[in-house]
Parts: sequence; C-alpha cells; structure tokens
Amino acid sequence: MENWLGFFEQNGGMIMTMIGMAIAVVFSGIGSARGVGETGEAAAALLKDQPEKFAQAIILQLLPGTQGLYGFLVGFLMYLQLSPQITFAQGLQYLVAGIPVGFVGWISARYQGRVATAGLQILAKRPETMTNAIVLSVMVETYAILALLISIFLLFSVA
Repeated sequence: MENWLGFFEQNGGMIMTMIGMAIAVVFSGIGSARGVGETGEAAAALLKDQPEKFAQAIILQLLPGTQGLYGFLVGFLMYLQLSPQITFAQGLQYLVAGIPVGFVGWISARYQGRVATAGLQILAKRPETMTNAIVLSVMVETYAILALLISIFLLFSVA
C-alpha cells in the first residue's frame, strides 16, 4: 500500500495531466467520430443518386470533425508540459483544462453532425443554397470554439 501511495505522491501531477489529456482527446474524438460518421452515412445515401454532389457533401461531413482536432490540440499542448516536476496541484489544473474542450466537443460534434446531416437535404433539393447548410452547421461550431478558448486559457494559467 505504501508503495502505491509513494508512487502517486511522486507522479500524481503527471497522472492528473495525462487524465486531462485523455479527457480532451477522447471525448472530443468520440463526438467527432459520431458526427462525421452520421453525416457520412447520409452523404452516401445522397451520392448514390447524385454522385456529382460529392465535393459539397464532403464539406458538410468534415465539419463535425473539427472538435476532435480541438481536443487533440489541447491534449498536445498538455503533452508539451509533461515532466516529473509537475506538482499534484498543477496536474489537477491541467485536468480541469481538458474538461471544456472534451465535453463541449463531444456534445457539439454530435449536434453538428445532425445539423450537417439535415444540410444534406438542402444539398439534395436546392444545391444553390448550400451555403445556408454550411452556416447552420457552423453555428454549432461556435460553442466548440469557445470551449477550445477556455481550455487554452486554463492551460496557460497553470501556475
């Protein structure tokens, strides 16, 4: 038992930082995978009848993927800070910094996928208004960007 406590006391800051990295990357990645996958399924259905709309469909499919990139960015910035000198308190601060981008990325990517999937209906019926579908989908992105900014602010405020 004392070996475990000693290990955690010595490495607790790094462990907490790694958990923060995991939260940022895993949850935003799960949301993006689901959003991109859902939109991809709908795009495949559209493209079987209208293959000429591939370029527009791929734009809508890619939009929910950005949240995963935001989580990766925050996770990578945390990775650059990893060292045995990280205190437990600093590790907890890094863990908290991963939460906004992780959880908001997870939820917003799922909803952005739904909006992008609905946007494929616009593309199918009125391709000249494709920009409307993109704008509707990007509105959901706004909250992922805000969460990214808060996570970065929290990252850079670790003392």
